[in-house]
Amino acid sequence: MISHPSRHCTVELQALPSRIGQVRRIVSAQLRYWHMDSLIDRAALGVTELLTNVHLHAAPDKTCTVEMEVLLDRLTVSVRDHDPRLPVVDDAEPLATCGRGLAMVAAMSESWGARPDGESGKVVWFTLPAAPVAARPPRRPVDEVPVGAFTEAERADGPGRPQPAPARPAVVG
Repeated sequence: MISHPSRHCTVELQALPSRIGQVRRIVSAQLRYWHMDSLIDRAALGVTELLTNVHLHAAPDKTCTVEMEVLLDRLTVSVRDHDPRLPVVDDAEPLATCGRGLAMVAAMSESWGARPDGESGKVVWFTLPAAPVAARPPRRPVDEVPVGAFTEAERADGPGRPQPAPARPAVVG
């Protein structure tokens, strides 16, 4: 009996703008299927950035493979293309409209990297922790107070009633 179903997904595509959106939706749907909803935003952002790099920089063609795999409580998302040049993280100027993709992948992921793939390609990847988050008890609405939380004197509008803390300015100075 298999105690853990296979958690592996592969998509082959041309890294064109219209296809990048489709792959982002596939990544989101696959993570929902695996009950890993908390990773959707970061995984979709990361795969978008990696596919955009293939679209903008890869040569000779834009054919690539996106792979997602869960192993040992870690989601790895990788993009394999046919361009052997490894990516370089740029120090983008403050007003630049490009050059921040890999820095964003590095910031939102647990780890990332790139490696040659044979003589004519590379794999760029990132990982996200996939361990289940401990469930928190549901929060009560502000106006809902458990029975017995206050004494009779505190329930009255008297001096014993707990008062909210005074507001403090958000900006110092």
